[in-house]
Amino acid sequence: MTGSGGGRFLPFAALILFGAGWGITQPLGKIAVSTGHGAFGLVFWQLVVVVLVLGAITLCRRRPLPMAPADLRLYAAIALIGTVLPGAASYEAVRHLPSGVVSILLSLVPMFALPIALCWGIERFAAPRALGILLGAVAVVMIGAPRASLPEPGMVVFLPLAMVAPFFYGLEGNVVARFGTGGAGPVRLLLGAALVGLPMAAALALLGGQWVSPAGPWGPPERAVVLSGLIHAVVYAGYVWLVGRAGAVFAAQVAYLVTLFGVGWAMLILGERYSGWVWAANTAPARPTSQT
Repeated sequence: MTGSGGGRFLPFAALILFGAGWGITQPLGKIAVSTGHGAFGLVFWQLVVVVLVLGAITLCRRRPLPMAPADLRLYAAIALIGTVLPGAASYEAVRHLPSGVVSILLSLVPMFALPIALCWGIERFAAPRALGILLGAVAVVMIGAPRASLPEPGMVVFLPLAMVAPFFYGLEGNVVARFGTGGAGPVRLLLGAALVGLPMAAALALLGGQWVSPAGPWGPPERAVVLSGLIHAVVYAGYVWLVGRAGAVFAAQVAYLVTLFGVGWAMLILGERYSGWVWAANTAPARPTSQT
């Protein structure tokens, strides 16, 4: 990075801001499911907000959304494995587990991404990267094995559910690495995926009896969904800017801040408190061993 004065510190400030923004989405998810709203119904309305925000950005940039068959297939894949399924899994996980624990487990994306990358020939085996997988597994054991690590021992059965989202995010990263973003670029790719994801989420919500009516009454859960979608769209667009400004390696460090802020926001907003085992697990997956 180059620059002087305030410009030199702008990327660092942006990194912290984006980490705080993405980190707060887990506590907001906890609030959103607090009255029993179905996961796919919540995903649908979150996608509506994403479409409105990123659609406005795309219109302002006057760059039409690519609609070739290959682009549509990519939108569908990213919608399914990058938004609808992991989003619903995250909502269900945070319904049953402390928000901070879900934030910690979301940092396990590299643990799933690396084996997929090795199988697809995208990455080569390296001992430090294998150590990262081992540290991720240790973190899960720290959270799940000790009887005092979770508020209720029965919560341990929901830990696999909390790992569904990081698995899909790891798969999504490999899909993008292998097939690229086509002619869309990151922002328009997310917009296209959100547009394709809308009918997917709507169908799953209606078939599963999880539709969330926008008619009201509106309370904290409904406002939390809108705020979460707004934060995700704005921060994602900002993240793409940060990649161009400071580079992908620097911008990727936001993942560790998301985990730390996710735990901190959960303590501040939800009043969550964690055992020493959970705090120890928080340090295990947060050690970067590779760049995916």
